[in-house]
Amino acid sequence: MVKLPPTTPPLPRDFGWKRDLHLTVPMQWLRSGWADFIVRPGLSLAYGLAVFLISVAIAAGIFRLNFGYLLLPALAGFMIVAPLLAIGLYEKSREIAHDRPLSLASMVFVKPRSGGQLIFTGLLLALLMLLWTRAAVLLYALFFGMLPFAGYDEIMHALLKTPPGWALLFVGTLVGGLFAAFSFAISVFSIPMLLNEKTDALTAMGSSMALVWNNLGPMLVWGAIVLALTAIGIATGLTGLIVVFPVLGHATWHAYTAVRRDPAAAEAIGILDGAEA
Repeated sequence: MVKLPPTTPPLPRDFGWKRDLHLTVPMQWLRSGWADFIVRPGLSLAYGLAVFLISVAIAAGIFRLNFGYLLLPALAGFMIVAPLLAIGLYEKSREIAHDRPLSLASMVFVKPRSGGQLIFTGLLLALLMLLWTRAAVLLYALFFGMLPFAGYDEIMHALLKTPPGWALLFVGTLVGGLFAAFSFAISVFSIPMLLNEKTDALTAMGSSMALVWNNLGPMLVWGAIVLALTAIGIATGLTGLIVVFPVLGHATWHAYTAVRRDPAAAEAIGILDGAEA
């Protein structure tokens, strides 16, 4: 029987959720992520290569099973589970911050302080990804009927040059955006939190959402950066993920430490509004 860790309040009552972060702070997170990446870069590159190979294997399986209509939803779903996949990168950044020895084994066999709560969070994110995939299939059937998938050449023509395609793009973007925003809000800080703190999954996800909502400006900027760099990684035939994924993973750890920690400590390292010129 899995022993659950003791729960802790998301934050002290007098701590609050709001951080006076400047809109440029996400760029500092990205620079800090790159700084962690170049510390023994072979470890991060190996991690990114593993994510690339897994992604290629999944894409190849989709085509081999003639499930081509699932490719685009699967690529979007990647954004949902990516924070969980990056946990080894968070561990490397944490080890760097504490000046501890680095190894690929510690990145692969991570021991989160919250124990099995991380598995529970992973299951919830996986279910959310499956729900998004099902919603995408239903939207396709709603606008194009119960027709077999005709291939990407014909589908792209239908999407870009027919009224049902335009409607599907509009509605699909709205629905996908809601899924993406929700998954981003509950996972961006919860996975690092479960790695670094003794807490439960629901507290971590609720804390993550509250921190995102109360720091919406910089978090929107960070979300846009993540989306843009991930899109570049996918557009390069997934090869760009070998570098992009580790850098974003390390940067997300720095986003967590910046937003989660005590404001006085954050100000001391220059992450609050006005600290950067």
